[in-house]
Amino acid sequence: MTTKRATMKLLAGAALAALGLAGATAHAQQDFPTRPVRIITPFPAGAGPEAVVRLVAERLQKKWGKPVVVENRPGANGFIAIDAFKRGSSDGHDLIHLDNVHLVAYPHLFKKLPYDPAKDFDALAPLFRTYFFVGVPTDSKYRTVGDIVADAKARPTALNYGSWSVGNPVHLGSALLESMTGTQMQHVIYKETSQLYTAVATGELNFALGSMATAGPLQRSGRLKFIAVTAPKRHPAFPDVPTVAESGGPAGYEVTGWTTIAAPKGLPRPLADKVQRDIEEALADPEIKQRYATFGYDLFPATREQFSAFIAAESAKYADVIRKARVSLD
Repeated sequence: MTTKRATMKLLAGAALAALGLAGATAHAQQDFPTRPVRIITPFPAGAGPEAVVRLVAERLQKKWGKPVVVENRPGANGFIAIDAFKRGSSDGHDLIHLDNVHLVAYPHLFKKLPYDPAKDFDALAPLFRTYFFVGVPTDSKYRTVGDIVADAKARPTALNYGSWSVGNPVHLGSALLESMTGTQMQHVIYKETSQLYTAVATGELNFALGSMATAGPLQRSGRLKFIAVTAPKRHPAFPDVPTVAESGGPAGYEVTGWTTIAAPKGLPRPLADKVQRDIEEALADPEIKQRYATFGYDLFPATREQFSAFIAAESAKYADVIRKARVSLD
């Protein structure tokens, strides 16, 4: 009896402790935030992704009743921002803004990274997704993606495409096209996106992937044309532009750019859920939807589990692309 009574006391004590912990977690969730929140971004002020974070931060500040400060830490492939985040608080008052390059490309482009995507971040909610268009000069002989692929097969390494660095979505998306079609083309790097798409317009480049925000101005001015979109279906803003598959390219070809707000790994689930819900509520604001149309961004609704599975699938896809293209940033 004595042993049984002691065991029951231990179980009762454990249950009370668990209830106390649950109560404390719920209380912490209800009170969050208790001080200003910082969202660190690797993007410079004025960039499209940075503008989105500021829109979200404004709405979180109204909801939370505490300052939500966006801190720009551009440079060094985003490593400056990530280092500041890792040295910050781990209770949710420091968050970080990341894009797909940080989470699914750099882990395969660098042999040694100053961070571990799986151990350092909990990606809470995707902020947006943007698809790219295959842009060619207005007077290009290429009417379809099928035309590009056929010419690339007939003249290996003769065709070229451009981007602004190694490892960005435009570069890797073009390398993915090479991989899926068994072609070889030349990658030309430009310092600025304006130079890149001007090079397409003048015929210096055969083609380049571009978003509505980056290549759109030259497309609207008639200096380059979109012959396909890298999406599973046509984009509502360009209903006459076919998908890559409809344009004679490979089926299943999809290239996106996307960003997320992430919390420190290990943040209690109820608190992480609260921050995620509040971000999603902010993104539902009609004004943000209107601004997205200006940027050429699409909402990217996904549960945490769906988003994690998407990130894992993107990482595996680009690991294969990077391996086949034999590119590295070390």
